[in-house]
Amino acid sequence: MSKVVYSGSTSGSRGGGNGGGALRPVGDWTPPACWYEPRSAEQFRDYVESMYEETVNTPGQHSYAKQSAGMFRDDYKDGTYKNYNLDKKDEGSFWVAVRDEDRWMEPEAQACDKAPFWVQNGDPVPVENAVTPEVLAELAYNRVRLPAAEVTLRPEAATKVNLPTWAWLDKARFKETSVTASIAVGGLNIQATTTARPVSLRLEPGTPDAETYPASGECVINADGSIGEPYTRGNADRTPPCGLKYLRSSGDGTFTLRATITWDISWTGTGGAGGDLPDGTFGNDQAVAVQEIQSVNR
Repeated sequence: MSKVVYSGSTSGSRGGGNGGGALRPVGDWTPPACWYEPRSAEQFRDYVESMYEETVNTPGQHSYAKQSAGMFRDDYKDGTYKNYNLDKKDEGSFWVAVRDEDRWMEPEAQACDKAPFWVQNGDPVPVENAVTPEVLAELAYNRVRLPAAEVTLRPEAATKVNLPTWAWLDKARFKETSVTASIAVGGLNIQATTTARPVSLRLEPGTPDAETYPASGECVINADGSIGEPYTRGNADRTPPCGLKYLRSSGDGTFTLRATITWDISWTGTGGAGGDLPDGTFGNDQAVAVQEIQSVNR
């Protein structure tokens, strides 16, 4: 069980309800699926003893599982280590592998396969993915919770063929969002805050028979933090700064408009550390009905 504590705009797990969700990194980068954390001598002893007692006392437990638990316990109690290094408890910590509970079946989660080991206070931890402020920032990236990217459209109920449809996002809803990850075990007390800032909105109309404004489909954020511009009376002859135009009717159905926000990600941490992490996106779909413009013949 991880000792990392999360606070801020997080649900404590990836995804979830209420229309919100987690960042999807741009590119092939992903936050760590496993890492190493410290445990005090007492914490490690309690974990090993509890694991051993549960294994050997579980009815029907296979003998090889009991034997394996016994060998593991013996190594830290009477083997390589003596009585869990309790006589040195103020001099260092045991470091253990931890897997992301949401990703423990992924191959990447099996990369942290080193048995628990002792590290003296102040010594470097001799493994990759030992928890640091940067690793905490990457773990926080995985816990950032974002609002649903449902855009406001005008016309609202149903748009018309060849009629520009305005699209925008309220600046009060799409503001910077942050999550702080921290750990305080033994002599280690570090933290990092990962912050997501919205930078653009991409509109995908759901049909090739449509145009977007701008033509790239990418609406950049305004100076006041909003995206796009609300439609007001008198703008009917203007081209929307952010929007789309459907070139054919959706018939009796609807087109699926995909709205995706791109977020710029940065972090700061203990000791003045900080930097950038890969951009992330989060989007959702909304149904758009497109009707033919009815003409009147006299």
